Amino acid sequence: MGLTPLLNHAWDVTPAAARALQESLRGRVVLRDRLGEVRCVAGVDVGFEQDNTITRAAVALLSYPELELMEYAIARRPTGFPYVPGLLSFREIPAVLEALARLRGRPDLLLCDGQGIAHPRRFGIAAHLGVLCDVPAIGVAKSRLLGTFGQLPDQRGAWVPLRDGGEIIGAVLRTRRGVKPLFVSPGHRISLPTAVYYTLACTGRYRLPETTRQAHHLASVAQFVDGADSCLQSVPLPTGENNS
Repeated sequence: MGLTPLLNHAWDVTPAAARALQESLRGRVVLRDRLGEVRCVAGVDVGFEQDNTITRAAVALLSYPELELMEYAIARRPTGFPYVPGLLSFREIPAVLEALARLRGRPDLLLCDGQGIAHPRRFGIAAHLGVLCDVPAIGVAKSRLLGTFGQLPDQRGAWVPLRDGGEIIGAVLRTRRGVKPLFVSPGHRISLPTAVYYTLACTGRYRLPETTRQAHHLASVAQFVDGADSCLQSVPLPTGENNS
């Protein structure tokens, strides 16, 4: 089955054209809860090989709420877009779409390692993927792209709004005491409170959601696929805090 885009556009474009595409598509983003029953969640992450000339996308499909790995898919393709802040989705999404299409199951919710609407044009990778595939999506970023926030209590589940000017564009979420927070923003078909809820529900003893941990490990450690681009078996994860 997998997940394939319902909307397509060119990827071989200039940075100026890419920004124009973001501006034209941002109006399709839905920031209300339009989710059905969530029975499986997918983590999406991207790495690079051979001096950044090959883009490697990984998707990990987990059961929900058990968060057990059901399936994963890997896709590699030549990197076709330069590194430009704010335009990373044009560099990463073509490989991500290939990986999503290789899944046997279909995720009910995507958690992307990147931004949703917490983006200069309110159209980060989670918003982009969500709109293209018409699937609920959340941006769960390890660092802030823009915005300001107030003091965040050091307790699991605490969050404060991330603001850009007078607009709330996301949440700064503490998933574990004593570690840096995550930057959560809606991507598509989900509200901010619900995005925070599912991010926390997908997070166990580590800082990052299990979806992100599984996908990141697949996207960054080549030996676990060893020539195979999909598998239904669990992939061992490191347990040290440096990998959390």
